[in-house]
Amino acid sequence: MQSKLEQRFHIDFRYDIYFSNDLFSQSNDEFKRYLSNASDPSFKQKLLFVIDSGVADTHPRLMTQLTNYHLELENIVLVPEPLIIPGGEICKNDPVHLDNIIQAVDQHGIDRHSYIVAIGGGAVLDLVGFAATISHRGIKHIRIPTTVLAQNDSGVGVKNAINYKGKKNFIGTFNPPHAVFNDAVFLQTLDDRSWTSGIAEAIKVALIKDRSFLSWIDANSSALCDRNSAVMETLIYRCADLHLAHIRNGDPFELGSSRPLDFGHWSAHKLEQMSNFELLHGEAVAIGIAIDVYYSYLIGNIEEADAIDVLKLFRRLGLPTYYSLLDSSDARRILFSGLMDFQEHLGGKLTVVLLMTIGEGKDYHHIDYQLMDQAIDFLKQFNGDYEN
Repeated sequence: MQSKLEQRFHIDFRYDIYFSNDLFSQSNDEFKRYLSNASDPSFKQKLLFVIDSGVADTHPRLMTQLTNYHLELENIVLVPEPLIIPGGEICKNDPVHLDNIIQAVDQHGIDRHSYIVAIGGGAVLDLVGFAATISHRGIKHIRIPTTVLAQNDSGVGVKNAINYKGKKNFIGTFNPPHAVFNDAVFLQTLDDRSWTSGIAEAIKVALIKDRSFLSWIDANSSALCDRNSAVMETLIYRCADLHLAHIRNGDPFELGSSRPLDFGHWSAHKLEQMSNFELLHGEAVAIGIAIDVYYSYLIGNIEEADAIDVLKLFRRLGLPTYYSLLDSSDARRILFSGLMDFQEHLGGKLTVVLLMTIGEGKDYHHIDYQLMDQAIDFLKQFNGDYEN
């Protein structure tokens, strides 16, 4: 008698990223067309919107637009009252917001043929995607990112999560969205910090994937600082494309221990917590990249001039390369514990991506803490010299 049964099957994931402008205006039928093409005439599919409170405040016409926009759709039932939740890390830190989404799913009868549509920054997209995944074992979710960082990075990926026990993204899932709509109109109301912080993720992917893209960012840094919309839309498109290529050709569900797209993030996640989330994610990523770029020089991989050019690019863009809390040796010990958190999160040996050269990353499994401390010392000095 056979003592083993083998089961194997393949699931094909596909989702498109649409680049649009004023998505819910009556003259723009892109979202309607998507829903119409994806609809099943056998079902009345419900549509529950979950909206970042900051977006709702800065776009007061959005509620009316949503109501009017969907009046003409067949087989789609719009839940009349969108759920408004706070944006930023607070929504991922406090489980009441997860409970509220699940309660709305139950209250409005959102089934697996229906959609939850998240409109907001990366934290809201993370939370909504996680809630959708665990409700009814998986409800379709659509992302409408409203920040630079979400449109070029987190919003186009496959991960969802909430924070737990002080650890970022400790509880989460891999569940691709059914579609992503990047609407440029939302970028116009971002404050300057939110506008520039998302550029850090573009620099990240350029440093490890595409030197020519880094040169393009450098050449267009003044236009980006001046909030040139066309240049920003190009940056978002190219950055999103590089992220998608990595997900498609790499390890989309992170079954291994390598996460190239988390270059600079081992310290960034810890810095966010240490600053009580006063640092925006992109700002923390800029500092984390700065640390790892200069460390890459100290281990002999890149020239010091190249490392300093990256630091100067961050500063020209208004992004930080150092955080004063790191003046303390105790704070640095806490920061270095982020390496252990990183290893635990990966579920394997420590794997940190560093630069082999500008435009190419490589996995490393050991960190020299003395050299890392030396890198931070240099950033402190560089920061002081730059500001003086």
